[in-house]
Amino acid sequence: MNPVGVGDDQPTVSAGMAKVRFVNFNQDYSSLAVGTHIGYRLFTINSIDKIEQIYEVEIGDVLIVERLFSSSLVTLVTQALPRRLQVCHFKKGTKVCEYDYTNTIVAVRLNRARLVVCLEESLYIHNIRDMKLIHTIRDTPANPRGVCALSVNSDYCYLAYPGSASIGELQVFDALNLQAKTMLPAHDSPVAAVAFNAGGTQVATASEKGTVIRVFNIKDGSKGYELRRGLKRCAQISSMCFSPDSQFLALSSNTETIHVFKLSETVAQPVPAKTDESGWMGYLSKAVTASASYLPSQVTEVLNQGRAFATVHLPVPGLRGVCGLVTIKKQLRLLVAAADGYLYVYNVDTNEGGDCNLIKQHRLDGRLEGELTDPAPEAGHSPSPPQAAPDSEKYQEMRAATESPPSEGPYQLHDEEEFPPMS
Repeated sequence: MNPVGVGDDQPTVSAGMAKVRFVNFNQDYSSLAVGTHIGYRLFTINSIDKIEQIYEVEIGDVLIVERLFSSSLVTLVTQALPRRLQVCHFKKGTKVCEYDYTNTIVAVRLNRARLVVCLEESLYIHNIRDMKLIHTIRDTPANPRGVCALSVNSDYCYLAYPGSASIGELQVFDALNLQAKTMLPAHDSPVAAVAFNAGGTQVATASEKGTVIRVFNIKDGSKGYELRRGLKRCAQISSMCFSPDSQFLALSSNTETIHVFKLSETVAQPVPAKTDESGWMGYLSKAVTASASYLPSQVTEVLNQGRAFATVHLPVPGLRGVCGLVTIKKQLRLLVAAADGYLYVYNVDTNEGGDCNLIKQHRLDGRLEGELTDPAPEAGHSPSPPQAAPDSEKYQEMRAATESPPSEGPYQLHDEEEFPPMS
């Protein structure tokens, strides 16, 4: 999952609504955070038909806002203080603590064990229970876009980031035991997007060209899947995500199309089937099967790469967005939070694939679903000391916010009754 930061060249949202600067889902896609030029908003995704704005505050231009699962803990970076990380308890309207770094913060990643702050040439790893800085990775290759991912699974707590600014090396670091795990030679050109599956056992990568996506197994570094977004058209991948069961992978880019790949024991084939069988790609694929030895290795490699199983065409061409695959009422849905200030919900046919149907769209200005459920005071209280004793209020807040989820696994959102309450 990669968040979307929206530059000045991106479209503004509907009249009367603050311009979207940043949008991202939380770790299990049950909540959505939106940063604007005047503050930020938090939404709960209750069902297909309803999203609920649970918080809004005006604190100035917000560049990054990340929420920890469905807790009250959020992290903020503002335009006024781009080197300062603010850790806040939004229900109380207070700051838990804040930290200053040597350079601009370009990304923040969270799970229930670690908080990672990414600068352009370094990474800082904090123990999220007390916010103590426990490790620093210095002199990383230039990473101005903050390309990195932290596994949601705290037991397989891996951090991935580019290992080179010239070729597509991916470094995987064990953020729990604070030691290097592996280096993956993922692409010929630099890594531009990365995402872990829910279990922390697989990692997907895309390069700056954006044509080939690869999925690697963390345990042994082997390549599990090789997928092709397109044959010629390059794209800047802005977001990638796995489905909860790791059977599907979705990605969005600066083009109008979102691709959904089906991961299986065999390489996924293009959809619809009749196009695959009758088209030139189908013909050549059969040729590969019948007489692969007669074709150049480059051609064989391209034809063996999996094609998109399903696609979504956004209503506005070139609109950047962040995507999420979730199970709602036992049906796989694709969520797309876009820079135009809307959340789009699509149905994914897991049997047939093809074009996904738009079934709902929600405005992210808080005016569609009613009033705030819990108006909160302005944030602005003084932070607690950076390192607090175990009996301090800050420690208790952090501990409560990072309690482990139920043992049965990630929330499936089968119905509204199962949706986790805000703690």
